[in-house]
Amino acid sequence: MKHFEQSKLLNKLPKQFFASLVKKVGEVVAQGHDVINLGQGNPDQPTPDHIVKSLQDAAGNPSHHKYSPFQGHSFFKEAISTFYKREYDVDINPDTEVAILFGGKAGLVEIPQCLLNEGDTVLVPDPGYPDYWSGVALAKAKMEYMPLKEVYHFLPNYEAINPEILADAKLMFLNYPNNPTGAVANSDFFRKTVELANQHDICVVHDFAYGAIGFEGKKPLSFLQTPGAKDVGIEIYTLSKTFNMAGWRVGFAVGNESVIKAINLLQDHMYVSIFGAIQEAAATALLDPQSCVDDLVELYEERRNILVQGLHEIGWEVTSPMGSFFAWLKVPDGFTSEQFADKLLYEAHVVVAPGIGFGSYGEGYVRVGLLTSTDRLKEAVRRISELKIF
Repeated sequence: MKHFEQSKLLNKLPKQFFASLVKKVGEVVAQGHDVINLGQGNPDQPTPDHIVKSLQDAAGNPSHHKYSPFQGHSFFKEAISTFYKREYDVDINPDTEVAILFGGKAGLVEIPQCLLNEGDTVLVPDPGYPDYWSGVALAKAKMEYMPLKEVYHFLPNYEAINPEILADAKLMFLNYPNNPTGAVANSDFFRKTVELANQHDICVVHDFAYGAIGFEGKKPLSFLQTPGAKDVGIEIYTLSKTFNMAGWRVGFAVGNESVIKAINLLQDHMYVSIFGAIQEAAATALLDPQSCVDDLVELYEERRNILVQGLHEIGWEVTSPMGSFFAWLKVPDGFTSEQFADKLLYEAHVVVAPGIGFGSYGEGYVRVGLLTSTDRLKEAVRRISELKIF
């Protein structure tokens, strides 16, 4: 059989750090061990019944068995506009300020290809979601990292960025509530972001994947709530986390008209559109009462509290996340993040994600997902306690 070489472009894609973690976990599971996996970001709860029922009903509609409109159904875009007005008091024009996405990840990877030329500069958070790097690589652009440090509440310190880099930058990725740190942004930070973007002609892409998940009664802010935000950027929202629809692959971008137009143009050449019945179910999720979302946030907060309290009781001093379904935990002295993750995996059969997998400033931390039952979280704490590290 002939072997066809991969393109230079594919060979330049970033290596998938977490593939090695998945392999390690698989080997331990194959040995028959009971593994508690806190290293993934895959929601563990089912999609709410009323959304599933909406899909089931819509799937029988023959009009959905044909190709959907290239840029999505107007009823879904209108639902998105209604959702943003209701939740954030942000006005969105459904005709010109919405792009339907095959999940939020698709938009995040597409956007550099829409706006950048080879060699252009992109500002990315470190630590950050690794798929930002993939989109930059596909656009043959170059990354400059914005360190997220605890001393600055895991917000980038714009004053520390080299002025020459700011002058060259064309695009900036932000993500709050943040993966992996669980940090949230405030209105003052977003205001400074708009000022910086205006000053340097930078397009801001705010990844709002965890937008529904804020704790202690504090609802996360949308970037688009900031005056002038639509002039300088977009926000990417996914239904994966808010409504436990990760497998459905549906999301959207909202904001700056020229950026939305570019996304739609690229997608016109790649796809037709998402199955109409999924769009109908997604509209149901956005428009119907949000009690299922409130219940989900309450569940994650309960899990957060149990985990953090348990870790404090065994002597691991950690900070509670204020948003997302992740906790960002400092590694004890004497370990790298990968060494500590390996120790937990092989000796306690507890999986955590090493911080180094999210960027060099992730070293010294591990990411824990609040995506299993409270009983399993308590058991994970018990197993870690038995290692006598703390």
